[in-house]
Amino acid sequence: MDRSMFWNASIENLKRGFLLDEHDDCYICLICGETFKRGVIYPIDNVFFDAQKAIDTHVKSEHPPIFEFYLELGRIYTGLSAGQEELARLFYEGHTDKEIVDIIGASSASTIRNQRFSIREKYKQAKILVALVELLEERLDQLKRDRKNTSDGGKLVDFHLAATSVDERYAITQSEKDEVLERYFGPDDRLLIKEFPVKEKKKIIILQKIMTNFAVNSHYTEMEINEILKQYYDDFATVRRYLIQYGFLDRSTDGASYWIKLM
Repeated sequence: MDRSMFWNASIENLKRGFLLDEHDDCYICLICGETFKRGVIYPIDNVFFDAQKAIDTHVKSEHPPIFEFYLELGRIYTGLSAGQEELARLFYEGHTDKEIVDIIGASSASTIRNQRFSIREKYKQAKILVALVELLEERLDQLKRDRKNTSDGGKLVDFHLAATSVDERYAITQSEKDEVLERYFGPDDRLLIKEFPVKEKKKIIILQKIMTNFAVNSHYTEMEINEILKQYYDDFATVRRYLIQYGFLDRSTDGASYWIKLM
């Protein structure tokens, strides 16, 4: 799935976990990219659903609760500390301030209220920030049209949700991405280099390209992973390690199974 769909989704779509792609006339799961075509009837557990009901059922049955999914993304996305994440879960479960004091051993209920207030303030700040960024992007689009410039080369590209950290390494423009793909990949999509570039941005762009070979919700053996990576680079073990290191893939503790890391 194109991750820009996730980042450009409305708040309501993010809360539901899916959106309607008007262009392709289908509903898309924002977590895994599964699609449900409008006009098609889907059988789920011997019950027949239209596309919207089917994807709603899919999101609720195939993935963690949406609230938990976003919370598990961690501080780099939510802005919440580990302590605030724990409190958010307890608030969501319906515990009172007094009950939470007993559960986590806080000094007083006023401490919990202060944290509730802090989370609420972050929410208000986030709403203003969203409005500011949307106004900024609308302004830049208008300026680009006024100057008759149709290039999106300066647009920042989106990155995967399970990125192990979000820093300047991920400040990648479309022009930078296009340049790296053209420079490092041949017509057969095989890498034209003997050693991976040291520069982090280039490494991330290359790994993003390689990840297009893997399907969400599929599990792969190490041998299957190796066979896919060999098509790109002889030292497939290094690429496999990078995919784990940068949060593109996850694996079982015994290394027998690999899958796309969603969070």
